[in-house]
Amino acid sequence: MRRFHLINTILGWSVFLIAGFVYLLTLEPTASWWDCSEFIISAYKLEVGHPPGAPLHIILGRFFSLFASDVSQVAFMVNLLSGLASAATVMLLYWSIVHLARKLFSGKELTLGEQIAVWGSGLVGSLAFAFSDSFWFSAVEGEVYALSSLFTAAVFWAVLKWENEADQKFANRWLILIAYLVGLSTGVHLLSLLAIPAIGLVYYFKKYPFSWKGFFTTFVLSIGILAAIQYVIIPGLPRVAFLFDILFVNNLGLPFNSGVLMFVGLLIAVSVWALYYTRRRQLVFGNTVVTAIVVILIGYSAFALILIRAEANPPMNQNNPDNAFSLLRYLNREQYGDRPLLYGPYYSARALGATGEKKYYSKVNGRYEVTGTSGSKTRYEPKLQTVFPRMYSNQPHHIEQYKEWGQVKGTEVHIRNRGESQTVLKPRFSENLRFFFSYQLGYMYSRYFMWNFAGRQNDIQGHGSFRNGNWISGIDFLDKYRVGSQENIPGFMKDDPTRNTYFFLPLLFGLAGLFYQYNHSQRGKEGFAVVMTLFLFTGIAIIVYLNQTPVQPRERDYAYVGSFYAFAIWIGLAVPALYSTIRKILGGIPGAILVTVTSLGLVPGILVAQNLDDHNRSERYMTRDYAINYLESCAPNAILLTYGDNDTFPLWYVQEVEGVRTDVKVVNISYLGMDWYISQHRRASYEATPIPFSFGEEQYYTGRRDAVLIRDRISGAVDLRDAMTFLGSEDERTKAKMQGGQEFDYLPSTDFYLPVDKDKVLETATVQPEDAALIADTVTFSINKSYITKSEWAVLNMIAANNWERPIYIDHSLLYTDNVFFTDWLQFEGLAYRFVPVKTIGSGMNKGNINTGILYRNVMEKFVWGNVNHPDVFLDDYNKRAIKIIQARYMFARLAEALVNEGQKQKAEEVVDKMFELFPNEKIPLSYDSFPATEQYLRAGAVEKGSEKVKQMADNSFAMLNYYLTLPEHFARAVQQEQEDEMKQIQNLLVLTRRYNLAGLNKEIDERLQTLIDRLSEDMGS
Repeated sequence: MRRFHLINTILGWSVFLIAGFVYLLTLEPTASWWDCSEFIISAYKLEVGHPPGAPLHIILGRFFSLFASDVSQVAFMVNLLSGLASAATVMLLYWSIVHLARKLFSGKELTLGEQIAVWGSGLVGSLAFAFSDSFWFSAVEGEVYALSSLFTAAVFWAVLKWENEADQKFANRWLILIAYLVGLSTGVHLLSLLAIPAIGLVYYFKKYPFSWKGFFTTFVLSIGILAAIQYVIIPGLPRVAFLFDILFVNNLGLPFNSGVLMFVGLLIAVSVWALYYTRRRQLVFGNTVVTAIVVILIGYSAFALILIRAEANPPMNQNNPDNAFSLLRYLNREQYGDRPLLYGPYYSARALGATGEKKYYSKVNGRYEVTGTSGSKTRYEPKLQTVFPRMYSNQPHHIEQYKEWGQVKGTEVHIRNRGESQTVLKPRFSENLRFFFSYQLGYMYSRYFMWNFAGRQNDIQGHGSFRNGNWISGIDFLDKYRVGSQENIPGFMKDDPTRNTYFFLPLLFGLAGLFYQYNHSQRGKEGFAVVMTLFLFTGIAIIVYLNQTPVQPRERDYAYVGSFYAFAIWIGLAVPALYSTIRKILGGIPGAILVTVTSLGLVPGILVAQNLDDHNRSERYMTRDYAINYLESCAPNAILLTYGDNDTFPLWYVQEVEGVRTDVKVVNISYLGMDWYISQHRRASYEATPIPFSFGEEQYYTGRRDAVLIRDRISGAVDLRDAMTFLGSEDERTKAKMQGGQEFDYLPSTDFYLPVDKDKVLETATVQPEDAALIADTVTFSINKSYITKSEWAVLNMIAANNWERPIYIDHSLLYTDNVFFTDWLQFEGLAYRFVPVKTIGSGMNKGNINTGILYRNVMEKFVWGNVNHPDVFLDDYNKRAIKIIQARYMFARLAEALVNEGQKQKAEEVVDKMFELFPNEKIPLSYDSFPATEQYLRAGAVEKGSEKVKQMADNSFAMLNYYLTLPEHFARAVQQEQEDEMKQIQNLLVLTRRYNLAGLNKEIDERLQTLIDRLSEDMGS
């Protein structure tokens, strides 16, 4: 057996090296989208990221960042942490599979053939998981999910090690290690806690003879342990620490956090006493339990980093958890709100008011003072509530999807609304469950599961359409019933690197291993119960707990990797299953080698072959470079207002880590409704001076002016500066009294103006001298809402207090959010729009005045594009979407149009050349967003270039239309709008070719269109 264990160890490390090498080759060299930039900042400068924080990831990321040769390599090193953690996860999975496979052979000593089959099972299962879609995605970016997977793998592997040594003297050390790992894992992500029920079953099967009563008792106790950690230890300790701190600060006059230190000291003292007492009394079980709790607390103590670093006020300090109260809110993720789980409202339930009172404490003059309150819980109409509520959001776009996925017909319910009878449609409970099974369980889990083990249509985010984001197998006669025949899809869709087909092979192997383990023996059934528990808790249980709304902002497959990990165990166990069959024909070593090698080719082999091209992020710098372009769009000492994660976190990254344009204040208005965020921006950061703001902190505490009513009580427009003075007043006359007795702050008009000092706006270069004649005397705007949020009036306060001193910009996202009210007063300067006293009426992408000098310098001389056009660099869907989000093609087209209007046709042609060089048809197929630039070619006299682009766009549209015509009727109805869009595109091309006298090209397109129409007529006639 020594030889078996030696080879097993070598193979485990070999798996680590193989996976680590592949991840290293495909690692993203810089920041990625979503939260990655934020985690890299947190790691590099020990700053405080979004709740509930990941302090252990911060510490380990900081360690890795120390090895960066310069600041541009910091992101790579933090990404490398994910790569190595993922490789270690694969290694531990290998050893776990080997352990479970070994139990499927009855003899104490395995033959060499059986040993090879056991090793082969580990290799096949672990490498299949290593190269699976979702896990590989997380392995090459600086997020927490790779490290979280390592903790899940580590605790599962450790309990199997304990199982091997359970009857030996010091076996419980493995249980203590598990407890410590669980405590540490809370400093990364809570997903690893979901392995606890599986760990409990391993313990039960080893220590007790099987009975259903014992099984279910263990199961319930394990869930209790999980719940105790998540709902008692994690939020409970900070809650008690706050009670200590408020006592010490408010009653004893001691400094903030002195009560926290006393509580920690008391906790240490109690822990030492409990360990001493149980050891002295030789209470082995009690000592083990106490030790496990203590090491969990030691692991959990990593969160002290959050408190310490928040006290230092770093530039990124989300929620500012520098005291026990704010830390409690931070850990409870209060800024994200709550969702019902076991009982709650349907989407049609009217809110009746709030119950209870939630107090908000702030540090005021050395004391904790209540600075705001809100209702602790919302009351809803009882008749419109249900158990297990799945359709609860009252957002209109969510309701629309609820009705579609749940096929809601509902039942009429009569309720009282303000004393009057009203009839409301209440969904049936069966429809509630239909939404759960069809959308939450089906679309948001089963679809992801099949991505990893059957194949993936493409990486375009799916919202239910048959065209995008579905699973496919590569077997057309099976796929066509769900996504249409794949034989006639256009070439660019067929050649999409994200189109991966595995022909069900990983799935079939997993099912073979699953059934083989269950049917093998008692030990097999026990192992099956353990793996199935891990599978269910890291998959379906998460679905139930998250209770996701429809139309998520991104795909969520990364959250369920733990269940894919469990399924990979069954993929590995298919090897002994196949070996047990083939040994009847070809036994011993040859049979084991044949099964292992064949399985490696059929599962890990096909996965790596299919997934390599679309998981290779090497040489991809788009996220970083687009962020640089946002900042370079701004004048010195600017304030840039942003909205979402991807137009904020990467900008923070390039400022905080790479030191780019640290003179710009990047203000995310989604955060601006929180008092701590306003306060942070009222301080300087690096070279950026504080934002102008006329209110003191006491005027915008949480619970104060969270919503401001709009009342049309003054005829005519009001000076915005006077309106802000009115809003900040505590005079009773400035409050609106409601029927229930509540008082609300309000603005007394719907129309506002801001005076313009023409000399100042020219002096500060807000307006260029050549545009001086366009300057208005006042900037006027209206607010067509019944109320505005704190973030919205904070922006108004900022522009009023600024008085044209500093440049203020908004990014593209804010054009479409209805959160800013001065969109008629913008100047387009690249990826940002400057607030200027020049009125330009326009909609969408045509918003804003254009100064060609500024825009040309930014677009042609400053902007960088991160290898977007490199033929060997893979662009995933979000990177392609980002080009549309930032309206890159329109940006070049608008500049070219303005240059042509000024008579600078040569420059305009160069601008369009640059656009098509950066975003060629081969990387991002030309579509409607290329039409304006193509027209500028023709306006500039570059007829040959323009004609070529017209032909490419026509080819793309005809390819899509030909594909649509091959679809059966039920699919064709679903793409009717897309068909109409492509027809409009062709009609626009016909208009364009007529307008610029391209008779030959016009005739060619018209003939192709007529042929298509004739074909459609024939199909309809038949």
